[in-house]
Amino acid sequence: MKFSGAITLLLAISSTTSAFTLNNPHRPTSFVTSNRSTIQQPQQALSTTTRTSRTSHLSMSSDTATSSPPISVGVVGATGAVGVEIVNCLNKFSSLNVSQLRIFGSKRSAGTTRDTGKFGDVEVELFGVEAARECDVVFLAVSGDFSLEHAKAISEGDDGAVVIDNSSAFRYDKDIPLVVPEINGECSKGNKLIANPNCTTAIGLMALWPLHKLFKLKKVAMSTYQAASGAGQPGMDELKEGTRAVIAGERDVAENSIFAHPLPFNVIPQIDKFMENGYTKEEMKVTWEARKICGLPDDFPVSCTAVRIPTFRAHAETIVIETEEPVDIEAARKAFEEAPGIKLVDNTAELEYPMPLTATGQYDVEVGRLRKSLVFGDNGMEFFVVGDQLLRGAALNAVLVAETMVENGSLGAK
Repeated sequence: MKFSGAITLLLAISSTTSAFTLNNPHRPTSFVTSNRSTIQQPQQALSTTTRTSRTSHLSMSSDTATSSPPISVGVVGATGAVGVEIVNCLNKFSSLNVSQLRIFGSKRSAGTTRDTGKFGDVEVELFGVEAARECDVVFLAVSGDFSLEHAKAISEGDDGAVVIDNSSAFRYDKDIPLVVPEINGECSKGNKLIANPNCTTAIGLMALWPLHKLFKLKKVAMSTYQAASGAGQPGMDELKEGTRAVIAGERDVAENSIFAHPLPFNVIPQIDKFMENGYTKEEMKVTWEARKICGLPDDFPVSCTAVRIPTFRAHAETIVIETEEPVDIEAARKAFEEAPGIKLVDNTAELEYPMPLTATGQYDVEVGRLRKSLVFGDNGMEFFVVGDQLLRGAALNAVLVAETMVENGSLGAK
């Protein structure tokens, strides 16, 4: 299989600008990602009249951060993709007044030093429940099994830490809040253990919630186009190495071990295992979590088809809705312009719409391609959403949950 030298050069450039490669474990890890100016250039060129956003009201000014109570923060799993971004958010975005940042790891990483930006060099501590309980808030960016074993032990009792868990361990527990702060942040009040939603769900609901308030959702159908980073660093490595091997002529079809089929130059209509109803677990997560977060009935119709695509980062979603009230596209546009955490990118005359290229590394979710549905007529709408799933779908959402809990008095210094 022959490819041009220009494509080979493009792949080489992408591998050097990518922020996803984990650092050498034998050297100090920097949690502060490099400036993504190469990625952001197309975004900066877009018309300011068609690209609008409002920073989440949950992220306070630096003055407010200074006056908020100082808290000690722990991160478990800080060298993984989500953990790195949690530390980045604490550095660059968050209003939390962090008096101390503690990083917990395994025996292999304990004793090593990590560059954590404005928090300085931090020595990794061997994880222990008692040590984690000394923190005011602990972010868990680990497996569901780890969370099931330790999360409640860290948070229980008046002297326990607030725990914000990024795994799926507690998302469907009726007694544990599943929170997207802009939608149901009030559910965090008075709780010590909070579940962070699936990345696909969080990105989609940021766009669906303003429309639900306007027109009242009746049915939701979603198709997702999910980046390789949804499978973590191994997934991105498999995509990059497989693409390189095919372009170099070493193989006609890339090898695969992380994904069900080779991902380079392919799309795979399966994420997670298949269930008895024919949907995958990833698809059902969207259904289950959308109902819980938005307070919808248990039988509210939400359907999803999840597809893995050969991009590194940022998940894209096509969403079709049927509504109880007639849809007004201009009213929807205004709602998106005013909604925190949303960036409206909707000028088809200038070929401006959401894309992974422009959404990568951005805190806001891009929304565009707004139009009435040909299927549902006046009571239907279709649109396209793209969000950085490591940020809005994971790390950023977790940090915003902590900010919300500071504001409502559920999180403070012990």
